[in-house]
Amino acid sequence: MRFSISSAFLPTAQLPAIARAADELGYHSIAMPDHVVDLETLSTPYPYTPDGSRRWDFSAEWPDPWVLAGSLAAITTRLRFFTSVYVPSMRSPFQVAKSVGTAAVMSGNRVSLGVGIGWCEEEFALLEQNFRTRGKRTDEGLALVKELWKPGWTEFHGEFYDAPRLVMEPTPTEQPPIFIGGLSEIAFARAARHDGWVGDMYKTDEAIGWATRLAEVRAEHGAEGDFQVIVALTDAFLPEHFERAREGGVTECMTMPWAYYFGMDATVEQKLEGMERFAADVIEPLRAAAG
Repeated sequence: MRFSISSAFLPTAQLPAIARAADELGYHSIAMPDHVVDLETLSTPYPYTPDGSRRWDFSAEWPDPWVLAGSLAAITTRLRFFTSVYVPSMRSPFQVAKSVGTAAVMSGNRVSLGVGIGWCEEEFALLEQNFRTRGKRTDEGLALVKELWKPGWTEFHGEFYDAPRLVMEPTPTEQPPIFIGGLSEIAFARAARHDGWVGDMYKTDEAIGWATRLAEVRAEHGAEGDFQVIVALTDAFLPEHFERAREGGVTECMTMPWAYYFGMDATVEQKLEGMERFAADVIEPLRAAAG
């Protein structure tokens, strides 16, 4: 079982200290959420709460994830970075390929692209992208992005995107893994074609259920090789709880470990202390048990 620190809603100024501590304490990743703007008025309900309200207030900060990954990679040595999740269909796939590819180069291949199709129609409109075609454009855009990450000349001709013969440099020496978010069968099938799945907050039994369904879908598609299942667990806090999730197919847990000890309104000093205590209380015992 691996653990990532969720940077959602954290003050951007605190992230360098948190990243350094995560790097030193053995956390695997920083999970980076994505919104370009936070609109005051929405007709689109937020899909992950019962009443459609957003989980954050308007003071929440949303730093650009690829600028963030590049800057934090410069002050860490082994820590990875992934988006939870990024919405490429709100952007040009050429810009997505350039931003993610550059972050991969600058970090020494320590980034992964976590992808969602997006839920906020007003944000798509603001960025002048078609909300109705976002699923098809996500699939085609990812195919184009993977071509653009290859060195040398390439060209691409699709329904939505067209690229004459061109090069995009620098290219990463390893293509960044692509993780897919979403709970629909279409999302699961999309995840099966890539490298992993990024979920939301679930109880352990529910997370195991999603991991089991993902394994079934991958088998149906003939998918082989490593596959990541990344979630946040709302009812796990002891090593044995996380071990049960691992046995059920969860590979990585997103967490804000200070919440176990100090609550969500912890100071930055308490956050760092909470990360250290969680590493001693949970991460190290799990490693010792695994040999």
